[in-house]
Amino acid sequence: MGADKVCLRGITVYGSHGVSAAEREVGRPFEVDVEVRADLSAAADTDDLGATVDYAAICEVVKRANEAGPYMLLEAFAGRIAKEVLEGFPVDEVTVRVRKPYPPVGVIVGAAEVEMTRSRGED
Repeated sequence: MGADKVCLRGITVYGSHGVSAAEREVGRPFEVDVEVRADLSAAADTDDLGATVDYAAICEVVKRANEAGPYMLLEAFAGRIAKEVLEGFPVDEVTVRVRKPYPPVGVIVGAAEVEMTRSRGED
């Protein structure tokens, strides 16, 4: 697997995800990072969008996954994004991070985050 990556940081969506009824009722912003590993040499040589991973299309995957919720767990949200990216793009691996800023856990926490990495060919 090559070292080439396309990285999207801080994709922000508004969702009603969470375990508590209050979280699902009120909603909040969620931040999503997506990193994909793929061979980008053809894109580097040709300067052709068709030869790379279209990051605008990955943002659409995040948007669709968010709208498919609500999810109780960040893991479910991240897993859906990872699965759709692997199924829809010519990538070898995807890492998805989903952050919930200031989760309601009884103390001040800047964010709760889940990171999930999936590779093509995993069972």
